Amino acid sequence: MSTLHTINKSPYSNSSLASCIKICSKSDAILLLEDGVFGALTSAPESEQLQQLIHDGTRVFAISADVKARGLTDKLLSSIELIDYNSFVQLTIEHRCVQSWY
Repeated sequence: MSTLHTINKSPYSNSSLASCIKICSKSDAILLLEDGVFGALTSAPESEQLQQLIHDGTRVFAISADVKARGLTDKLLSSIELIDYNSFVQLTIEHRCVQSWY
């Protein structure tokens, strides 16, 4: 069973992304939105763990509008896939379960 994990809190003030990374499997996906997009930064606290997860097959997405609104476009890990809200809806359809992390 695949899960879409949504993270909307910054890893600089919340441990949601770190906790999520610990339980993700290859068939899962992570979506960073709102302040969660700070987790996609090359300088983010969990950037190395996130890169390893991606290398192992987990897909990681970020909402492009949230990235742009925070001026982070040129500071992201290259393996993060930027998507819009329509694609977010599609991800919810593709995964059996959606887990929101707070």
